[in-house]
Amino acid sequence: MKKTYVLDTNVLLHDPGALFAFDDNDIIIPIVVIEEIDAQKKRQNSIGRSARQVSRYLDDLREKGELYKGVELRQGGTLKIELNHQMLDQLPLSLSEEKADNRILSTAMGLDEDSEVNKPIILVTKDINMRVKSDALGIKAEDYETNKINIEELYSGLSTVKVDPELIDQFYSEEELELEQDFYPNQFILLEDNVGGSQSALCRYDDERNLLRPLIFQGTDTWGITPRNKEQQCAFDMLLNDEIKLITLVGKAGTGKTLLALAVGLEKVVELKDFNRLLVTRPIVPMGNDLGYLPGDKKEKLRPWMQPIYDNMELLVGSRDGDAADMIQNLQDMNLIEMEALTYIRGRSIPQQFIIVDEAQNLTPHEIKTIITRVGEGTKIILTGDPYQIDNPYLDSNSNGLTYLAERFKDQKIAGHITLRSGERSELAELAASVL
Repeated sequence: MKKTYVLDTNVLLHDPGALFAFDDNDIIIPIVVIEEIDAQKKRQNSIGRSARQVSRYLDDLREKGELYKGVELRQGGTLKIELNHQMLDQLPLSLSEEKADNRILSTAMGLDEDSEVNKPIILVTKDINMRVKSDALGIKAEDYETNKINIEELYSGLSTVKVDPELIDQFYSEEELELEQDFYPNQFILLEDNVGGSQSALCRYDDERNLLRPLIFQGTDTWGITPRNKEQQCAFDMLLNDEIKLITLVGKAGTGKTLLALAVGLEKVVELKDFNRLLVTRPIVPMGNDLGYLPGDKKEKLRPWMQPIYDNMELLVGSRDGDAADMIQNLQDMNLIEMEALTYIRGRSIPQQFIIVDEAQNLTPHEIKTIITRVGEGTKIILTGDPYQIDNPYLDSNSNGLTYLAERFKDQKIAGHITLRSGERSELAELAASVL
């Protein structure tokens, strides 16, 4: 049965490809949504880019016919710019007719009254309050589900397998073990004694040979940092393995995501010279004034946003001789370290670099794709974040780009993922992350 979907502006700004994501159903875009898209097109950020992409898609569809009458989509449905069907006089007095959200709601109400329109009418919006208001008005509303990942079912990167103790002995003696189970490339396996003994072994899956093998880097001290738990040990193994080009590190505050990535990045760039530069970046998601309102040049503007990175860098560099701030500045002057806002790396091709994208949970799947496609030859990219600490108003733990990336790349040979569970920052930080 065909359905009719009314799209809110935030859906298209979140994912311009939403125009083609509803199979053979009908899509309605209220004219006020076009006005809102137009108002965003000059912004020099991801919102502006999405707005311009939506406009280009609609302009291409215009070649197929008149949008206000409806045009056929390649999936079999239709897309129509709705000029009429507004029932502003039916809105409750408390809902202003001047507000764009309410005009979208009134359009959905009008379509619901039209017997010639395919039912049900479903409003698709990423705005929770918009869904609540729609429900109150008797119009079915849904979140935009495409690219959503159930956080409770997110691939963790580490699985525990109970085996006979003889198999664990065999693994240690032969340094390999074959199990009749399916694993993902670069997945880590903790072998445990199935009769209750304390014997165990941490290994990784070699998909080329279909064997469990020992970790390549075990007990490694990297830039003064050693792993404190099995998940951190797995993270180090991936970070130090240049065959793995894409790594996602997920975990709550204090689990060591950024610190581990920075330690390996410094080792790989400064000491081993495996990469030309360490590039550290994070999205600017303001909780108040935006970047442009801060005083100073670009470097001074960036400092408050990049301060968590500087804190970790000073901890790592401070473990060596000399003043930490001076050493960081020297490394920057030598062009070995670059700290940049995510906005400024778009459009670049970045070869032979060790890239760390911090706070990646604040990125949409579309933005994640844009970043990954910047990676040049010989570059390794690490994305870190906590899916439960999201500042983007239209993302949550299920719809952010970090979890989407981890789930979609879990069966790729050049990618690896691990979920860090144990807080190592301090006893108080771990307690706060767990209790509060």
